[in-house]
Amino acid sequence: MITLRRYIIVSLAAIFSAYQLLLAAFSIDIPRDQLPYVIAMVLYAAATTVSLWPSKEARMPTWMAAANFAVSVAVTLLVSSQLDVHGSIGSDYSTWYPAAIGTLMVITSTRRRHLWAWLGVAFLAAHTAMWAGPGFLGTLGVIGSVVWVAVSHILSWSLLRIGRDAQQFVEAEREAAAWQAAQEAHLTERQVRLRQTKKIAMPVLKRIVESKGELSEELRQECVYLEAAIRDEIRGRRLLNDRVRTEVMNARHRGSIVTLLDEGGLDDLDPRESDQILNQLADALAGSDSDRLVARTGEEDSDVAVTLVGLSFSDGGDASALGIDEDDQVDLWLEIPRAVAARNE
Repeated sequence: MITLRRYIIVSLAAIFSAYQLLLAAFSIDIPRDQLPYVIAMVLYAAATTVSLWPSKEARMPTWMAAANFAVSVAVTLLVSSQLDVHGSIGSDYSTWYPAAIGTLMVITSTRRRHLWAWLGVAFLAAHTAMWAGPGFLGTLGVIGSVVWVAVSHILSWSLLRIGRDAQQFVEAEREAAAWQAAQEAHLTERQVRLRQTKKIAMPVLKRIVESKGELSEELRQECVYLEAAIRDEIRGRRLLNDRVRTEVMNARHRGSIVTLLDEGGLDDLDPRESDQILNQLADALAGSDSDRLVARTGEEDSDVAVTLVGLSFSDGGDASALGIDEDDQVDLWLEIPRAVAARNE
């Protein structure tokens, strides 16, 4: 649609420019010497054609704007030098050049070279005032050319501002759409986590209700495991599938301290690749007897998808309980690469 409108405007400008040349052709026998007159027509036709030629850039190149100004000066001097200032100027088509120069300068202004357009009509007005007198500025159409350049300047500036405002609105709409998508994603994520938490917590909650709040030592321990499982749902996110949940709970029942940290390293993987990596993590958890297990996703640009570290407490866990882990021994270090899915195919 924009391209169609542009071609319509260009076509109208071309028709109006051709009309000025037609008027010049009708009055070609009036000037004293036809050669400068014809040269002026050729210069104007060439400048108009080059200015209206389709281009990817809306803004006219500086050299083209300067050339249009030079053509306006040349056409003014060539045509006026062959007309009798004391004759019947303004009563025939021999003074076609003010409207023609106005048209060329309007094209120049429309293509965002306002300074050169104003210089062109300013020279035309000054020359006409000195050549024929100020009274002929209106008769020869010079004032009309100046007015059309002014209107073109204002419209060009207004359209440019409207375009910038429209671009800002587009950016704002894009940001609003992204924000809405993020909110919907967060809502979906919360709903998934709530359903999973309900699935995990419901059996323990039923046992608490059945015991009327009288918690046995075994049930208290199950509540501790439940709290850890809920924490996994918050911090583990995509590090969890059904097999990993089962093996993490089995490891805790064996007395291991398990920590899952999802830092977004699996977000760009499809569910099939993610499940293959998590199944390998579950196998590693099932075969480990470490006192402490830490599973963490890799960086987004890393070749490692998941890192699993197993630690053994050399002092029975007392130092670790105090936050001192200098004596802990690493007995498991596993890096699961992102390419594991491709290798398994």
